[in-house]
Amino acid sequence: MSASMQLYGSTTSPYVRRLRIYMQELEHEFIEVDIFNSRDRSSIAIDNPTLKIPMLKHDGQVILDSGVIQQYLQQVLTLPQLSWDERNLLTSIDAVNDSLVQMLILSRSEIDTSSDKMYFRIQRERMDVVFAHLEKAAEQGAFEQWNYLSISLYCLLDWVMFRALHDISSFSLLNKLYHQWHQLAICHQTDPRQ
Repeated sequence: MSASMQLYGSTTSPYVRRLRIYMQELEHEFIEVDIFNSRDRSSIAIDNPTLKIPMLKHDGQVILDSGVIQQYLQQVLTLPQLSWDERNLLTSIDAVNDSLVQMLILSRSEIDTSSDKMYFRIQRERMDVVFAHLEKAAEQGAFEQWNYLSISLYCLLDWVMFRALHDISSFSLLNKLYHQWHQLAICHQTDPRQ
């Protein structure tokens, strides 16, 4: 894989971070952008009408969305595909991640996300259900390998702790996995707190 591969994103995005970790062995350039900065959004909009990160450029091809980028890398590098069970777990991780991102953006927009409005109740319910589901999957050994699925879970758990968005202290296996993975050098190198 040549240096013509460029990953665009922020150091604080859990979606970007999972790709930075996943791509650690690939020769690529990481280009940091602030999606909340109008100048950076204008620059991204040239190739990316979603105005979302991450974005990958490789030999003239633009790939949007972390899941699509991961599939692209698997195809280009002929890596094993995720099983249907792994895809379902990744969908669960993405669902709770999306809920948390929305809650953070709303909170930063000075909207009280702790109110008893239907939208916020649904997001909080999704978080509770998904974290319980992920704990059960951990019990069944779903995250024993350090792969894209485990990387995505790690990035979610660390982002929740970094942003203090949800209490996950009761999920003992998820916390055990988190502390195990948190010792990895690549996790320190991509820590959003730096």
